[in-house]
Amino acid sequence: MKPMPADQPRIPSYILPVIVLAQFAGTSLWFAGNAIIPDLVLQMNLTDSAVGHITSAVQFGFITGTLIFAWLSIADRMSPSLVFLICAIAGSATNLLALIIPDYLLLLTSRFATGFFLAGIYPVGMKIASDWHKKGLRKALGFLVGALVLGTALPHLIRDLTGELPWKFILISTSVFASTGGVLLYMTVPDGPFSSRRGIFKPDAITQLFKNKNFRSSSFGYFGHMWELYTFWAFIPVLLIAYQNFHTGTLINVSRFSFLIIAAGAAGCAIGGYFALKYSSKRVAAVSLIVSGVCCLLIPFFFGLNEILFLSLLMVWGFFVVSDSPQFSSLVAASSDSDYVATGLTIVNCIGFAITIVSLQLMNILWQTFQSPYVLMVLAVGPALGLIAILKYRD
Repeated sequence: MKPMPADQPRIPSYILPVIVLAQFAGTSLWFAGNAIIPDLVLQMNLTDSAVGHITSAVQFGFITGTLIFAWLSIADRMSPSLVFLICAIAGSATNLLALIIPDYLLLLTSRFATGFFLAGIYPVGMKIASDWHKKGLRKALGFLVGALVLGTALPHLIRDLTGELPWKFILISTSVFASTGGVLLYMTVPDGPFSSRRGIFKPDAITQLFKNKNFRSSSFGYFGHMWELYTFWAFIPVLLIAYQNFHTGTLINVSRFSFLIIAAGAAGCAIGGYFALKYSSKRVAAVSLIVSGVCCLLIPFFFGLNEILFLSLLMVWGFFVVSDSPQFSSLVAASSDSDYVATGLTIVNCIGFAITIVSLQLMNILWQTFQSPYVLMVLAVGPALGLIAILKYRD
């Protein structure tokens, strides 16, 4: 697809909604495995640790994919819309491999492969948005990461709405949705008017990016944010079930509230994007890190309170835990070399998701060992270190 001329007078109004919809559709593959864990636990006699292992398999696949995509600068050398299309279709296909049960190794392989192709969906979607929005990128990325949040939460909603249908329907529906999103984006969104020249293969591009102080500051702020984010998302159903067990007689619709708590982050991303335009991405990121860090410290004490207060804190946490994500992406993009924006976004995502695996496995061990909500306070380390890093960013 040929890029539009740099002097394009007006960006069509449908462009951002299509990018957002495609991102929403593509990222629905992310937690498809998590949404069916209760069924797999029964069918395959899995332990509670399966939550961490299945999520980590996706993260590890994503890391592998982002390393390869970043090192080869794929989305800076090819049409990002084409990369998105190929990865949406391939990711949908590998998502369906999990239909072949009972084979736990194949299940983990399926989730790994799906994560690999998500590397060509999430960061590449941000690259496409940055190619179309010279101004208003912060707001655009707010909507885009909001789409990621909703996509992540979607499998839980599907499970809630289709409780009587076989669990395999979740995998099939997310695969169809993701493929459709990829086709729609490729057919309607050409390369943006602000895309730079095609970057050449440059093995030291990543090293050069990290020499920029602002790039380092925004990256390390993002890394602290990621220590908390996916572990919180993965453990939401676990926390809800644990609360039910703690309060005999309390019944919570786990799938529904898992969706609502994660989806609250979409509003956080959108609202954070508007505040970033008025103030700054740095300030929005700092406030988000502070509030989510406080939630990490408060959640153990809310286990003893009534259901409304407990769920309210989780909703607040869900809102702020990801409201800083698009702002970090905006700061990373702004501080990257113009010819390697996708490479910068991809490598930062890669390292960030590697951190999520450490966090997830640590939380798995702590939860299995102590079965106590106090272990969640460990997540506060991420927001604290992220705040220190982002305060060093110079606007």
